[in-house]
Amino acid sequence: MKRSLTEEQITEISAELTRANGPFNARFPGESPARQPVHTVYGGAQIFKAETARKLGEAARAALKEYAPTAGILAKALGIEGTPSYRALLYARITEKLRREPVEDFRIDFEDGYGNRPDSEEDGHAVSTAREVARGMGTGVLPPFCGIRIKPFTEELKARSIRTLDLFLTELLEASGGALPDNFVVTLPKVTVPEQITALVRLFALLERRHGLSEGTLRLEIMIETPQSIITPEGASALPSFVAAARGRCVAAHFGVYDYTASLNITAAHQSMDHPACDFARHMMKVGLAGTGIWLSDGATNVMPVGPHRVAKGMRLSAAEVRENKAVVFRAWKLAYDHTTHSLTNAFYQGWDLHPAQLPARYAAVYSFFLEGLAPASNRLRTFVEKAAQATLVGDVFDDAATGQGLLNYFLRGINCGAITEAEAAATGLTLEELHTRSFVKILAGRRARQQG
Repeated sequence: MKRSLTEEQITEISAELTRANGPFNARFPGESPARQPVHTVYGGAQIFKAETARKLGEAARAALKEYAPTAGILAKALGIEGTPSYRALLYARITEKLRREPVEDFRIDFEDGYGNRPDSEEDGHAVSTAREVARGMGTGVLPPFCGIRIKPFTEELKARSIRTLDLFLTELLEASGGALPDNFVVTLPKVTVPEQITALVRLFALLERRHGLSEGTLRLEIMIETPQSIITPEGASALPSFVAAARGRCVAAHFGVYDYTASLNITAAHQSMDHPACDFARHMMKVGLAGTGIWLSDGATNVMPVGPHRVAKGMRLSAAEVRENKAVVFRAWKLAYDHTTHSLTNAFYQGWDLHPAQLPARYAAVYSFFLEGLAPASNRLRTFVEKAAQATLVGDVFDDAATGQGLLNYFLRGINCGAITEAEAAATGLTLEELHTRSFVKILAGRRARQQG
């Protein structure tokens, strides 16, 4: 075969590509295979205790039992279609989740959920919540993910925010013997300029050195709540500069629906998760953070599933009051269910919950999303793995591993949250051992090694 290019020419051009591809691949490593929580429950620091997650689960189960004691009632309230057996399966998995792990991620809130309090009071809560977290670590009652949300680094609040962070982490590390909870994170709200993230990173480094933590131990997540955190004054996406400022410490970016819509002068009556302005911001977040491995989280439905009528001691509600309570709760559940489904279809696999009675609707939406797509996703991944494995076996270059990883992540997410079982995921043709690698590339490499061995 005749060729026109010399080896020297090819080597030179190849080296130029390597110099360009290397930094790109480092900046965009792809989606993280680690477990991402399906939600974050926010609660004011003033009421946090080590057992808070367990108590939230008890309240969620009580709400489900009171308003939807059967699968049929819940399905009708949320508009879930399917056979009776499917509805029963969905209901059983929701109730099991609320018993086993009702809260996946909890954020101790020193911002909106806390309010403005005297410095002495916030100092006290920074210390007391740290002690509660340390106690929860010792008794094993904390959720698998947790952290704190400090106040923003604005001129008015930066000093208070830094002081709370310092007091909390100092007390926690001393009370726990220098350990942090699993998947601990600090949430920085209302980010407007990358220098705010830079400041938090510098504070982290100082605290790590002071307490003998390994560099990079402390992680952060940012909140996207202002137009300036979407587009810079120069008209560029602000998010890449935020990621760069985090210097590898950023785990997630959370969308703050209500602050964002308020900053656009959208009136309170129209500030909602499904406002078109929110979809624009979400799409900008998807584009700005695609391939970085940073998780995206949506906001919260702010209509609480709480009936207007309460039972006084020694009294009973009338039939009309019971019906009105049920109608109010069902409307709020349906709204939360639709909002969560909207988030999931836009690839926001995490969102916020503000009240324990929202948890049944959260898991109903998440589990429906995974269960309804289980069969087609299984067939697609099975076919994809077979074709990819065959290509690598005959020496062809298979360069669509990102798609394979995306399909695999669907099952990993479903398994992690309890929506689908490992046995159901095995219908893809993958073994449990292969699923546990969490890596499509490793699965292909393992199959190729077995075939060639």
